[in-house]
Amino acid sequence: KRLALAAGEYRLLILTLGYCGIRWAEASAVKAGRLSVPKRRIRIVQNYTAVKGVLELGPVKNHEKRSVPLPRSFADALGSLAHGRRADDLLFTAPEGGPLRYANFRSRVFDPAVKEAGLEGMGVTPHKLRHTAASLSIAAGADVKVVQTMLGHKDAAMTLNTYSHLWPDRLDEVADALDAGRKVALALADASLTDA
Repeated sequence: KRLALAAGEYRLLILTLGYCGIRWAEASAVKAGRLSVPKRRIRIVQNYTAVKGVLELGPVKNHEKRSVPLPRSFADALGSLAHGRRADDLLFTAPEGGPLRYANFRSRVFDPAVKEAGLEGMGVTPHKLRHTAASLSIAAGADVKVVQTMLGHKDAAMTLNTYSHLWPDRLDEVADALDAGRKVALALADASLTDA
């Protein structure tokens, strides 16, 4: 919250990165028409990449088009940001309009916001907000397939290799369920023996 507030007019971009798990290149290419406030989704279909200093709009990494969940807590504010824009207009823009450039955003907005929020020395970057989104989703109960889809990973193995340590250890839960099933099965078996 402190980082988002410190980012000023880019507060909603910081919240989107930190809760939706999209890559910087994807966030910079989100079009207003790909935001659905009623469904609380952002459709990720393109990204910007810098080629010899020129930003080029292209397909997302691994060609993994997807819809990501949008928390209700700031969905309406994103809707207000998109209001009055054409469907093909960028949702997040540079101060003069047009696409955001990563280096400019880092030096002019993000790094000063990190400092103002008291997060210096923690290695906070726009990409690390993607990890924040994954961590928060897992803590909220998301399974591996949901996190995989949200992040646009090619397969669940990549998601597990990166985030498996964040899922809770459910071994006791499994052992308790096995005990409960065994108890029922033994009771049924004992009942059938006494009825015979």
